[in-house]
Amino acid sequence: MKKTLLFALTALMMVSCAKQEMRHPKWAYDATIYELNVRQATDEGTFQAAEALLPTLRENGIDIIWVMPCQPIGVITRKGTLGSYYSIIDYCAINPEFGTRADFEHFLAAAHKKGFKVILDWVANHTAPDSEWTKNEGWHYRDSLGNLMVQYDWTDISKLNYENQDMRDAMLKAMHWWMDSIGIDGFRCDVAGEVPTDFWNWAMGDLRKTHPGMFTLAEDEDKADELTETAFDMYYGWTLHKLMNGVAQGKNNVEDLWNYFAKADSTIRPEAIRMNFISNHDENSWAGTEFERMGDAVDLFAAFTYVVPGMPMIYTGQLCGNHHRLEFFEKDLIDTDENYAKAALYQKLNAFRVRNKAVFSPEAGAPMERLNADNEHVFACVRSKAGKWYTNTVIAVMNMSAEQQEVTLDLNGHEGKYQCICGKECQLEAKQSFTLKPWEYKIFEK
Repeated sequence: MKKTLLFALTALMMVSCAKQEMRHPKWAYDATIYELNVRQATDEGTFQAAEALLPTLRENGIDIIWVMPCQPIGVITRKGTLGSYYSIIDYCAINPEFGTRADFEHFLAAAHKKGFKVILDWVANHTAPDSEWTKNEGWHYRDSLGNLMVQYDWTDISKLNYENQDMRDAMLKAMHWWMDSIGIDGFRCDVAGEVPTDFWNWAMGDLRKTHPGMFTLAEDEDKADELTETAFDMYYGWTLHKLMNGVAQGKNNVEDLWNYFAKADSTIRPEAIRMNFISNHDENSWAGTEFERMGDAVDLFAAFTYVVPGMPMIYTGQLCGNHHRLEFFEKDLIDTDENYAKAALYQKLNAFRVRNKAVFSPEAGAPMERLNADNEHVFACVRSKAGKWYTNTVIAVMNMSAEQQEVTLDLNGHEGKYQCICGKECQLEAKQSFTLKPWEYKIFEK
């Protein structure tokens, strides 16, 4: 009896320790995130219309829907006709442009029913200058004349003062309203590094008391190690994104990518999830579409975001192959005439991510190791994860140039029978040679 009890207690402790080691919600490790631009996603630009997109998003392997800010937008210094999502006048209300609270709740319920998690873009750094909060003394920064202060060239906002505890309390209360009353699953936090980290630690800690499975994304990389210590699950891979653009444009190379990973591995905690992306609302509207920035390398770098450690993100229009910059302050519908031109690519990549544990997000996935390649234009890596009953291995070889390349890889003990993600089986030798067309990539798994 004693031995049985001791065995049971030991097993329970082992299970408990294993659970404690997993820092993020279980569902996040093989997830793909989708940024929903409600205004531009449909003709109507409403939550009611966006609800009709949910089956397609699910079929394409999306798991998390990140909804851009959906609260009412300030008026007095509004940019353009409709204004910026990020100039919020009331945190606990729905922008009538998108519908009603009931419309959002119906969208949320439909998303949850299909298995999605839904996180809301949260703007904690500033409000619109005509927000009711500006009437509260000490809640915003003001100049020597008492005028509300803007930040950068964001002339439609007023920066909040986090030295004021009453404002902090109100911010946390508003976040609780969305989680407790509406039922969202977490937050993507705008310019998170501009808000004091101690606020995020306090606020997210309080929210997790009642919502332990919430998911949080920080729009920041400079403070990634600090922000992901307790408050955030995921951070922005801004530097990697810029390097991908640079490689596609001939300004950076494969060695720059490996130098980036070496630095990130040594400066950012290993359990933090990097969000990998080839587009988002900022890039599309201000820097150009992925086709403008990456040209013929778009598919390669889309695949790259699934191969390297982190979580891949897809922006509104990416599945359709949207080829134009979306107006940020106006109604501007995405290109839909190509009938989801890129859907097959992302279906394939998302299925690959789910079935192969080696490419799960940290800390459930495998580290990435560089494979020795005799061609400086070829990025070659392996990720291999061994469990008690399985070994999952992924090998990727990618021609990061606009010219055909010949390369021989040293597979360093990872040779054997593999399957290409296209479905074809093949045998990889210890010294394996490839001929790769411009921007061609191959991904093998077992």
